Amino acid sequence: MASGIRAAGGLLWRPGRGSVEVCLVHRPRYGDWSLPKGKLESGEHPLHAALREVAEETGERAVPQARLPSVRYRSQGWPKVVDYWSMRAVAPGGLPVDNEVDEVRWLAVDQAVQLVSYPHDAAVIRAFVALPPVTATVMLVRPAHVGGRSSWAGSRSGRPLSVAGWAQARRLAPLVAVVAPVRLLAASARRCVQTLNPVADLLDLPVEVTEDLDEPRAGQSQDECALAAAARLTAFGAAGTPAVVCSQLPMISAALERLSGRCVDLTTSHAGGWLLAFAGATLLAPDPL
Repeated sequence: MASGIRAAGGLLWRPGRGSVEVCLVHRPRYGDWSLPKGKLESGEHPLHAALREVAEETGERAVPQARLPSVRYRSQGWPKVVDYWSMRAVAPGGLPVDNEVDEVRWLAVDQAVQLVSYPHDAAVIRAFVALPPVTATVMLVRPAHVGGRSSWAGSRSGRPLSVAGWAQARRLAPLVAVVAPVRLLAASARRCVQTLNPVADLLDLPVEVTEDLDEPRAGQSQDECALAAAARLTAFGAAGTPAVVCSQLPMISAALERLSGRCVDLTTSHAGGWLLAFAGATLLAPDPL
């Protein structure tokens, strides 16, 4: 939204006594209780902004899980959009550093719905409650840009990233790292492996190469390969294993169609991706990044 305000935030939660607790913040300037959120910085990805704002306003480090409904309203005459994700608190980061917040509270869901000052925040909380518990998050990404065919005499699968592709892969690394993956998997095409090299360096993890994510070879059907790729992704959800996976767009499309039971909008650029939230072996709606 070029003429409006972009912001992002999170519904931060943690296990409570018999249920979960969600985090609300109090802003003395407005005298309100709300979910932590804030404006995007220049060039910042909304998911990064959401995690940063949550950390600054609550003092908690979090791992994103699933996208929640965005909120739209007018702020000082300007249209404003706030993107939200559910986030699991994983570590305290000391006291909040944002001077706009003077109190942080952890509350049971029904108490939080009663306390928030705005109906749209209550709606976000209710949307979180309606979700099944998320067992694992997976970042599924397209390979970064490769060099032109005319400059490469080898096989198609051996084409390396271009200079622009390496820049895309380096920009991608900190974004996919936010799910705190413990495994990195790539199809055997060189571009897929190279796309994950920067995140492997960032997290000190190996890139595991698997043919289960490859496009069909001679004698293989698209359905056979899609089933293998979908099974790889489902296994992470069932095992509760956060991961980053890189494969080519035809396989991503086929696997997501298998998992969701419908066609998925896969409009994205090279090194684009999707945040996949799993509830056991069930995929929730893919979140394009």
